[in-house]
Amino acid sequence: MSKIIISDTSCLIALDRIGHIGLLQKVFTTVYTTQIVVEEFERPLPDWILVKDVININRLEQLKLVLDPGEASAISLALETKNPVLIIDEKKGRKIAQELNITIIGTLKVLLIAKNKGVIVSVKQLIDELKKHSFRFNKAVLDEVLRLAGED
Repeated sequence: MSKIIISDTSCLIALDRIGHIGLLQKVFTTVYTTQIVVEEFERPLPDWILVKDVININRLEQLKLVLDPGEASAISLALETKNPVLIIDEKKGRKIAQELNITIIGTLKVLLIAKNKGVIVSVKQLIDELKKHSFRFNKAVLDEVLRLAGED
């Protein structure tokens, strides 16, 4: 069974700001998100990013008590999806998703997967672009991704 990729807002914004949102399609073909994430993104998303409604509104509302609405909706959607992989970067959201047994990756892992699939040549180059747009990363995670990419 193939994985269903669900994205929170942060990865979409990060890749869009550096002109590489299309990288998600090259790596995963189809990405799902929620209407709340679309609203947080504040721009039209490419048509290969599919919007799904969260069914369990009570769970969504409970998650919104501790997370921002986009993260809460993406986690809720992942909980309602068979075989999901959630792209989420914010520490608190990642922790909650892991506690709920959701497989997670972050934007840096997306870049690593893209390099391993031959979609990009350099992870470090795109990370440097993200840094220019004020995106910050956990140093240990950043170092590990660069090591795995052979760019340390």
